[in-house]
Amino acid sequence: MEDRIGRFATIWSRAIFPVTATSLTRPEFERHLVPLARTLCEALHARPFDPAVGQRVGGELVAVHCTDPEALAGTLGVVDSYLVLYCGPDGAGPEDSEDYRARCARLQHGIAAGFARALRDRTLREQEAIARSTLTARTDAQEALHASEERFRAVFEGAAVGIGIADLEGNILEVNDALLQMFGGLDGHVRGRNVSEWGHPDDAPNVWRMYGELVRGEREHYRAEKPYYRHDGTVLWTNLTVSLLRDADGRPQYQLALMEDTTERRLLNLRLRYEATHDALTGLPNRTLFFERLEKAIGSAAPVDPGSRFGLCYLDLDGFKAVNDSLGHSAGDRLLVEVADRLQSCATGPGEVVARLGGDEFVALTTGPDTEQKVTELAMRILGALAAPIRLEGRELTVRGSIGIVEGPAGERTPAEVLRSADITMYRAKAAGGNRFEFADAEADARAITRHGLTNALPGALERGEFFVEYQPLVDMHDGSVYGAEALVRWSHPQYGVLGPDRFIPLAERTGLIVPLGRWVLEEAVRQARNWQREHGGPLRINVNLSPMQLHHPGLVADTVAVLEKSGLEPGSLCLEVTESALIGADDELLEPLRRLAALGVDIALDDFGTGYSNLANLRRLPVSVLKLDRSFTRGMQQQPADPVDVKIVEGIVALAHSLELAVTVEGVETGAQAAQLRALGCDTAQGWYYARPGAADRIHALSLSDSPS
Repeated sequence: MEDRIGRFATIWSRAIFPVTATSLTRPEFERHLVPLARTLCEALHARPFDPAVGQRVGGELVAVHCTDPEALAGTLGVVDSYLVLYCGPDGAGPEDSEDYRARCARLQHGIAAGFARALRDRTLREQEAIARSTLTARTDAQEALHASEERFRAVFEGAAVGIGIADLEGNILEVNDALLQMFGGLDGHVRGRNVSEWGHPDDAPNVWRMYGELVRGEREHYRAEKPYYRHDGTVLWTNLTVSLLRDADGRPQYQLALMEDTTERRLLNLRLRYEATHDALTGLPNRTLFFERLEKAIGSAAPVDPGSRFGLCYLDLDGFKAVNDSLGHSAGDRLLVEVADRLQSCATGPGEVVARLGGDEFVALTTGPDTEQKVTELAMRILGALAAPIRLEGRELTVRGSIGIVEGPAGERTPAEVLRSADITMYRAKAAGGNRFEFADAEADARAITRHGLTNALPGALERGEFFVEYQPLVDMHDGSVYGAEALVRWSHPQYGVLGPDRFIPLAERTGLIVPLGRWVLEEAVRQARNWQREHGGPLRINVNLSPMQLHHPGLVADTVAVLEKSGLEPGSLCLEVTESALIGADDELLEPLRRLAALGVDIALDDFGTGYSNLANLRRLPVSVLKLDRSFTRGMQQQPADPVDVKIVEGIVALAHSLELAVTVEGVETGAQAAQLRALGCDTAQGWYYARPGAADRIHALSLSDSPS
């Protein structure tokens, strides 16, 4: 490690020795840098990490007369390129390397800050010395004029800051070498010129007003940050202090200017600002900067032109996670860089900008009077640019994206509202298959926001007891008696009223709440079935729906047995309904819990039969005892004469089911003609609005069924 530190110090000394005002030879100067290099190396590995070490190193550079801005630039360049290379750990992984690069960057910032602070302190000391010399020269001009001039000349010539003297008309009389070097080293470009020639478009409005007050004797000094043009057209930024010098009688005589070169510091600040507002991986504007641009474009907080409009494309890559999982995050990063380059090539028109919000999410913005057409063309260009395969890791990857578009007049929505609408619309495009764009729709946004609100409210709703169960009778088609009931859960939402299962069951499945909710429904339904048996006698059964997620839950059998034992209900009085689609292609592992329940005596019903296009031969391997025929097969029987095709289909299913010793339940019965036809075809049980709508538990045995035998 000492050899590496020595090589690092050698590179460092070669970079900054030519611009260092020192009497040391380069080898002597290099030996002076070795302890500083060792300090940086130790700081790089320190636990905990202390970025203040960089500030001390920056101060030490000024202490050995490394005051030239190029010395700071050379130091930062050497640290950035070689510190981790020579002083970092061997065999570090990607995460460790990224950590050491981050430490190195913070040390660079510390060095720059320490350098600037030390240079400023040195400048202030020199300014104080100059001020004292000037005061002495003015108050003791007759007695010690020669000595005073010599002292002033020594400070004037040796100062690290630029010093210039001009008369009250602005004619430059004298400048020191430091100021001359600031302006490029050409004497003729500085001496003999007038201060009024050094105006700059970025001058603060009050600079020249204060200058006028000073030369008129109305103020003694002023300070300002002022830019100047050098002879080559580049810009010199300075901290300028101008003081008025008076004669022995107090009359204004000269103006004295002190200039500190802040160009490098300003560039560093601009660099830090760039890093804070741009994505480190792709170089695109990040979320912070994009919000600023969007705020300016839509003008929600300020007046805008009446005809001003905007169009925004919110892009999310389809299947990007699969790239990271299969090829690694490094390949994923290279993919994002390539995508960013392609997006930039798509948004080159006036008022168009592309940004990366994070992950694989990008946004593109366009503005102008005709953004509806422009944003459509922009989205098409983006999808077209992504269509060409990207070569990574020796293979070609096809990149697809889903785009949500928000377009409209400026001044009506906040940036957060626009991005939320675009995000919702992007997911709508992704749900439609991806590789496409969709325009925002207010109604679709409202539905998505409602779904989001319901999703967030679901856990608390179960705890607050906002769910309740309604029961729809199952009718024996042979004698019209109530055979049982299906338990249907409802949500009594405090804002939206009573919600059916179609509004919240899919949300519960996505969030995993379906398992505790399903157990609660099972407990309520089984308890109610047991109450019916106690109050009315007879083996009234209860049907309870199971979601696909409940089928995969390892506690399904144990929970069901526990609920039955707690209530005292016989297993034969419970029927669990499973949709056909959940069992298509099911393996033995998935079917095992159902087989165990069936062995205990619990009936298993295959719900929505006929919608899953399953092989009828698979019925023999499923542990089901009931087929619940989907209503789409019986809709043609609601009127007379019945649809002959539907009649034949139902007749065949009933015959097949009975041959396999399966009972047939029909749902969605709405007319007497339909009920009569299904009874004639041999269906066993039925439910539907013709018999009764779902209702409270106490209605089951009070029903007056319309087709009961007289």
